[in-house]
Amino acid sequence: MLETGQNWELFGYDMRQLGRHWKAAWRDLLWADDSPVRERLDGVVQLRDGEGTSLYQAGKPTAPAPVEVQAILLPEELVLARRLRLPLAAESYLDSAMALEVNANSPFPAQDAGYGWRLVGRDETHLEIALVIVSISTVMTFLGRQYDAHDPLAQEVWAQVDEEMVVVNGFGEVSRASRYRKRLIRCGLGVAVAALVLLLIFALAAGAKRAELLQVEKIAADIQDQASEASAMRSSLAQANATIDAVNEIVAVLPGPHPELARLTGLLDDDVSISRFSMQGRELRVQGRAADAASVMQKLNADPGYGEVSAPQAIVKLGNTGLEQFSLNISLREGASG
Repeated sequence: MLETGQNWELFGYDMRQLGRHWKAAWRDLLWADDSPVRERLDGVVQLRDGEGTSLYQAGKPTAPAPVEVQAILLPEELVLARRLRLPLAAESYLDSAMALEVNANSPFPAQDAGYGWRLVGRDETHLEIALVIVSISTVMTFLGRQYDAHDPLAQEVWAQVDEEMVVVNGFGEVSRASRYRKRLIRCGLGVAVAALVLLLIFALAAGAKRAELLQVEKIAADIQDQASEASAMRSSLAQANATIDAVNEIVAVLPGPHPELARLTGLLDDDVSISRFSMQGRELRVQGRAADAASVMQKLNADPGYGEVSAPQAIVKLGNTGLEQFSLNISLREGASG
């Protein structure tokens, strides 16, 4: 439960009256005489007085235009006019405040009193209101006598307070207000349709951009997948090249046995046989038989591809075969392989 005296004010405004303030703001925007909307959409009124006619739109003189409504200006002697200064906070209650003012100050019976008011000025603290009070029966007598008008709704009735024109309620002003309301509704529907069309255009544009974005994202994903595959293939190729380079380096440092076997075959005579051959790096071990093992060792020493030829074991004669068994260690010179 809310406590009595609870503070509902925010920035100087009573939040309990927020709805009333909102309604008053919209009324001023759409229905006030100085409303820019009403200046455009309100009907043109032909005002008649004792001296002639003039044209008004939204309470202000206007250039010649098609006339929608007739109005009659009351003479001063039929009008009780007042200018009021009310606090600015009363703006949301002007209709009620004017009704109370008429009830308190009207010299006419309640059922015969007609009135109208207009906001003619404001400052930082106050509103200035032009209020007119008339006797409906007296006005109808005047209209019938001066203009042969007996239907109160056939025309509007205006009164002048200083330089301001005030519409007296209870006569033909309802017709003009009804036409203005219909124009407001049509314009509002037009604005709503235009806003809806713009919204649809933006929605379609956003949808198209979304589709383009999805397509670009798909293309980017495909390119990324292709790039990943290419990167993997490039990585595999780099590894293969590294392996080949390593093998080439090993081959360059450690010669193969086949070229060395071919070299030995070319150097040795037909009576020389090799029974065992081994190679580790640039070191060869050869064991074989020959008629003259010493000449084999000399021939190998004379070859420029061999750096050093040594016999780790003594040369052994093999019985009565006329052959000698030899065992040699051979070192290859740098760059002499193959």
